[in-house]
Amino acid sequence: MSAQSKIRRNTVPQIAAHKGNTPIVSLTSYHAHTAAIVDKYADFILVGDSLGMVMHGMESTVGVSLDLMIMHGKAVVRGTKKALIVVDMPFGTYEESPAMAFRNAARIMKETGCGAVKLEGGARMGETIRFLTERGIPVMAHIGLTPQSSHVMGGFKTQGRNEDTWPLHEADAKAVAEAGAFAVVLEGMVEPLAAKITKQIEIPTIGIGASANCDGQILVLEDMLGLNEWTPKFVKTYCNLGPAIEQAVSEYAEDVKNRRFPGPDQVYK
Repeated sequence: MSAQSKIRRNTVPQIAAHKGNTPIVSLTSYHAHTAAIVDKYADFILVGDSLGMVMHGMESTVGVSLDLMIMHGKAVVRGTKKALIVVDMPFGTYEESPAMAFRNAARIMKETGCGAVKLEGGARMGETIRFLTERGIPVMAHIGLTPQSSHVMGGFKTQGRNEDTWPLHEADAKAVAEAGAFAVVLEGMVEPLAAKITKQIEIPTIGIGASANCDGQILVLEDMLGLNEWTPKFVKTYCNLGPAIEQAVSEYAEDVKNRRFPGPDQVYK
């Protein structure tokens, strides 16, 4: 046996135990290489259906298939050792019935090796969340701005700007917590509402465009690395990789055209 102690993955109870304690660090990842980097720092990694827009050029997340999520989920699990891996359930794979949701969630977990799934929706998904958790599938919930429902919402609109709607969002948060979700993502939600919900429920809240008072934060990796031409207001760009990559490709193209590449150091003598 190796003298080195085996690295153990973070578990759902460990993530849940962050409530009111050290903030949870999370990012999305869609393939093994970036996942291996993020794994060193993240408590959990989300294989988000945002991959449809970020990696596959879709206009929304609605077109993402179950097979696509499983393919990327496998890659992220292979590339990581420490972080809990959570995989999004794509649109149309869980809304019809709890039984349908269980079949598809079980397939995701069995084929990818992930530790939990995430689904969108508040009180309306309470029965499904309870059905899954009672059968051994950990669920992360997602309320506020739910991208899979963007067509109904009329686009990607910040939630809670009208204070009259706050009770609905608060009821959604309480419903998913009571149904057994181990954490809930609060997306695109006005800051005071997100802070209020964080205090009201006993499970961790993960903010994305919400509040610094949430129990954790998540961003799309490509957004915070500056790989997309446009990013939402709530994104802080930590590195501007897009222009750097373009510059590198431009220099490569010039070197090839002018026969400077490959040079003496890049050929076998």
